[in-house]
Amino acid sequence: MTSPHLIWLLCGVGGILILASAVGEILRQRLSPQGSNPIIENLNARIAAWWGMVVLLAIAFLAGRTGVVLLFALASFAALREFLTLTTHNRADHWSLLACFFLVLPLQFSFIGIDWYGMYAVFVPVYVFLLLPVLSALRGTTTDFLVRVAETQWALMICVYCLSHVPALLYLQIPGFEGRNVMLIAYLIFVVQLSDVMQYVWGKLYGRTKLAPKLSPSKTWEGLIGGVLTATLVGTALWWMTPFSPLQAAAMCLLLTSMGFFGGLVMSAIKRDRGVKDWGHLIAGHGGFIDRLDSVLFAAPIFFHVTRYFWSST
Repeated sequence: MTSPHLIWLLCGVGGILILASAVGEILRQRLSPQGSNPIIENLNARIAAWWGMVVLLAIAFLAGRTGVVLLFALASFAALREFLTLTTHNRADHWSLLACFFLVLPLQFSFIGIDWYGMYAVFVPVYVFLLLPVLSALRGTTTDFLVRVAETQWALMICVYCLSHVPALLYLQIPGFEGRNVMLIAYLIFVVQLSDVMQYVWGKLYGRTKLAPKLSPSKTWEGLIGGVLTATLVGTALWWMTPFSPLQAAAMCLLLTSMGFFGGLVMSAIKRDRGVKDWGHLIAGHGGFIDRLDSVLFAAPIFFHVTRYFWSST
């Protein structure tokens, strides 16, 4: 798994972070020596958080398939915890919630680990969705039953099912791409996150037209278009790290950035509904795990299934 392409990619990302850290420190010394500029302070907090996340990803990548599966299983656990803290439930859901964390989640990632596609593709949306509500129904409490069940199912779909498709990329059998599947994970995360960052940058520089003011006041059409185009251009230039041709990489990047944007929008709508700004406060400058993963959550299963359908031999 430790292909030369991966080593070069990690070195490149490290170089970018070193440059970003230097720029952030220069801006802090010049514009916020006393920590009075919230934008500069937030920028440096985000850079510091990215260092931590990139280090964890690098360790997992270098550890092999098991390391990657375990990393995303832990991320899934943290994301599920954040999501379920904002949902409606009562004592009748005690066993259902325990099953979510200690049965459904481990089984889903175990199926990924043994490459049982026929099971992990349907386990959550079929078996779990049908059987899990039975645990709550047997407790006999009908108050808000539909709301409680639907919110728990949605949490599992987003935080477990969708996220599990990231390590599942390791098990695709793509002719001529053997031993380099980890690059697909790096490509997915890089393109989606770059789009998010550039949407923020372009929006701050040139944003005028609000895209969805009630859901996310900071999102603008100018930011969206600039971020998507920038990430697509960069992703197309990195076609060599994928099994795609340049044209195919461009189309895939448009798909990834679009799904990433939709993910951010949907998750923002849920936060607005619950009256919170962030999903959590675990990552300094970034909120919770879901705040960093919302775009990837929506893009990952689409990326996996499109790649599997058109490029995988199984």
